[in-house]
Amino acid sequence: MLLHLSTWPEVENYLQQSQGIIFPIGSTEQHGPTGLIGTDAICAEAISRGVGEATQAMVAPTINIGMALHHTGFPGTISLRPSILIQVVRDYITCLAKAGFTKFYFINGHGGNIATLKAAFSETYAHLEDLQIANSQKVQCQIANWFMCGSVYKLAKELYGDQEGSHATPSEVAVTQYVYPEAIKKAYLSPEVASGHRIYGAADFRERYPDGRMGSNPALATPEHGKQFYDLAVEELSKGYLEFVNQG
Repeated sequence: MLLHLSTWPEVENYLQQSQGIIFPIGSTEQHGPTGLIGTDAICAEAISRGVGEATQAMVAPTINIGMALHHTGFPGTISLRPSILIQVVRDYITCLAKAGFTKFYFINGHGGNIATLKAAFSETYAHLEDLQIANSQKVQCQIANWFMCGSVYKLAKELYGDQEGSHATPSEVAVTQYVYPEAIKKAYLSPEVASGHRIYGAADFRERYPDGRMGSNPALATPEHGKQFYDLAVEELSKGYLEFVNQG
C-alpha cells in the first residue's frame, strides 16, 4: 500500500492489522557526470515499494531531500541542514504516531543521512514522551541502508571490485538504470578518479573530487545489474522489516 494513494479509512483499516510503515529516504545531490541527481531517492523509493509489496506493508511518501551540504558545490544539489532534517523526521513520525503507527522502518539511500537520522530518532522519542502521546513508549525507528545489505555489497565487489568506490557507484547507478532506462546518461569519465579524502565543506569537496565521483567507475553499470541489486535488496530488507515489526 502506498500512503499517498490510500484514503484515510483504508489507513485506519490497515492499522487494525499492522502498526508498521516504511519510509523511503534519499537525497537530491550530484552523482558525477553520469549519475542522476535523484539517484539516492530513486533507489530508496523503488526498493521500498518492492519491500512494501513483498510484505504487504504501508509505504510512506519518499523524503527526497536529505543531508547533502557537502555536495552543494555542484549545480542541482538541494540539501537540508541536519537540524532541519531532524525536525522534518520528528514531525513526520509524530503525525503518524498519533494515528497509531509505532514501527518506522526507514529504507535509506544516502550515507550522509545516517548520523542525522539517528539523532532524529533520539529527539523523536523524547518529543513523543513530552507530548504524552498514547503508546509513545512503543514507538521504534530503524534505519536500513539498502547499499549496505550483505548480498548487495557482495555482488558489487564481485562485479566491480575496487571500482565500486563510495559515491556515484556503479551499483546505485545500475539501480537507477533499471528503474528509469529512458534516463541512462553517457559522458566522458576520466580514468583518474579521486578517492580517500575526508569530507569537510562543499568547496573543499568540489576541489578534492572535481567531477563528483569518489573512487567509482559508474560506466560499469548496466540495467541488468540494477535488477540484480534491486532483487537482492528487496529480499534482504523484506526479511529485516518483518523481523523489526514482529519484535517486541
